[in-house]
Amino acid sequence: MSQIFCSPRAYKACSLALTCFILSACQSLIVHEEKDSGPDRSVDVSHIAEPVPRHEVRTIAGNKTPYRVLGKTYHVMPQPEGFKQQGFASWYGKKFHGRRTSNGELYDMFGMTAAHKTLPIPSYVTVTNLENQRSVIVRVNDRGPFHGDRVIDLTYSAAKKLGFVNRGTARVEVAYIDPSTHKSAKTPVPAAQASGEPKAPAPLNSAGYALPPNTYLQVGAFSRESAAQRVKDDLVKVIDIAVVVVSPPSSKDLYKVQIGPFTDNLTLQNTRQRVIDANYPAPHAVYR
Repeated sequence: MSQIFCSPRAYKACSLALTCFILSACQSLIVHEEKDSGPDRSVDVSHIAEPVPRHEVRTIAGNKTPYRVLGKTYHVMPQPEGFKQQGFASWYGKKFHGRRTSNGELYDMFGMTAAHKTLPIPSYVTVTNLENQRSVIVRVNDRGPFHGDRVIDLTYSAAKKLGFVNRGTARVEVAYIDPSTHKSAKTPVPAAQASGEPKAPAPLNSAGYALPPNTYLQVGAFSRESAAQRVKDDLVKVIDIAVVVVSPPSSKDLYKVQIGPFTDNLTLQNTRQRVIDANYPAPHAVYR
């Protein structure tokens, strides 16, 4: 199973020790309140596509339940079908651009993603600004917001498409999308604010998925190099991504079989499933 990461963005409203969700060992993380902002000047985001809802494997990454923040316990929803919620949306931007979200992906303020306290990761939701009836689709890949009565935290792009990027918050409705029944056709969001503005840099995938360049899948660790080599030889027959045996730094350590590196989470999850289909235990993400 993959590791779970504490999102620095998710805890931006407070300065205290929190529990970081790491499978191998729990550790304390001190976080501090940070002032946030958007790009240096207003940019056009009308060309940034909304994500298309799709079925995705949900691992432990980002989905530890229950979890506690600021003395409150949260439970990730096992079955979000039919979920709707009204409350205030906020957005996060420059201070957290490029940092890991709760499932290990890299946050991009120009993408179309979101943070939610209890929806499973990943999930797709429609967010509607109740003041102007604009709506967008976003992919949930982070935890939060844990401030006041806010129910969802959006990217800069999503907030601008909804028309509240300058105000900071807006009253919204959040509705879970079941990919099995979702119809992709929708009315485009008006982009009157785009006139005269430079285009924002569009991410490779507006739904997220970007990973740190040192991300690998570890299939196993072995005391004998010959055992690790056998696993590698078997995997290269079914995996079209590099498989390596990492030699131990000392005689007390193990030989590790790793696949990668990966730059996007879709490829990682597909490769993870191929390893499972080859009758190996589910590999987990590691960084080197």
